[in-house]
Amino acid sequence: MTTPPQSDSAAYTPWPDSLTTPPTRELRQTCIDVLCAYLRLPYTAESDLPPDDADARHAYLSLREVRHTIIRLIRDHLRLSPRDPRSWQGHDFDFTSVVFDGGDFTAAEFTGGTVSFNGAHFTGGTVDFVGARFAGATVNFTFAEFAGGTVNFTFAEFTGGTVDFSKVGFTGGTVNFTQAKFAGGTVDFTATRFIGGSVEFIAATFADSVNFYAAEFHGATVSFRKAEVTGGTVDFNMVRFVAGRVEFRQAKIGGGRVDFAKVGFLSSTVDFTKVGFHGGTVDFSEAEFHGGTVDLSRASGATPAGLPSSGMPWPPGLSLPPTWIS
Repeated sequence: MTTPPQSDSAAYTPWPDSLTTPPTRELRQTCIDVLCAYLRLPYTAESDLPPDDADARHAYLSLREVRHTIIRLIRDHLRLSPRDPRSWQGHDFDFTSVVFDGGDFTAAEFTGGTVSFNGAHFTGGTVDFVGARFAGATVNFTFAEFAGGTVNFTFAEFTGGTVDFSKVGFTGGTVNFTQAKFAGGTVDFTATRFIGGSVEFIAATFADSVNFYAAEFHGATVSFRKAEVTGGTVDFNMVRFVAGRVEFRQAKIGGGRVDFAKVGFLSSTVDFTKVGFHGGTVDFSEAEFHGGTVDLSRASGATPAGLPSSGMPWPPGLSLPPTWIS
């Protein structure tokens, strides 16, 4: 199994004696503000370059190298222990409307302050939050657009503070939360649109509340395969699964609450093969089944609330284990 990247935040190097005064918090914030302001400057992504324009492509490659270097510099400071006077943990970062066509935040630690990706555009390349830790910061991805490339939250930990993905548009590319851990604070995907592309929560652990309320999965491939719910609430209330594929195969629900109340399963393929309902509460009350398939036939454990039982009208495309309808 792949192991998560290791942050070097525990390696504390004292400020050299040859430098009399370490940077103050105000000076560090000023430096951060200048770097973020550069990233917010108008920038044309590769997909928007004029065709066959060598000069435009050369200028783009030069600017991209500078921008990716700035992102790595920010990452390196976010890896340092808060005791290190060079650490930027707990500071504010304004990435509002920044265009990301790659970048490396691997093992960065967002442990305080306010971090805004509001309206940011992820348009290509690979942006890595692999092993990043969100533990006390307020991180805002509201209205961000994931339209191409790959954004990796693999092994990321959401253990405090607030991370807001509400009203985000996932309209292409791949966003990967594989083996992410949701264990504290608030993670909010309210009214988020997953339209096309691929979003993966494979083997993610949900130990606290994650909110997908009124999200729309339209033509997307979304996987919660082998995910585990151990506490809190995973809220799919009012979600619409339309004309795509959603996989919960081999997921385990051993605690907390998973709420599918008033969900619309509309011309989509939803696979609950070998899902285990062995604890907590699962509720399908007032769910709508129209077209497509929702396959629970090989699920195990207690019957979730709100599903049709013997003698009730049977929605086409819905398959349940015989023991749940006897």
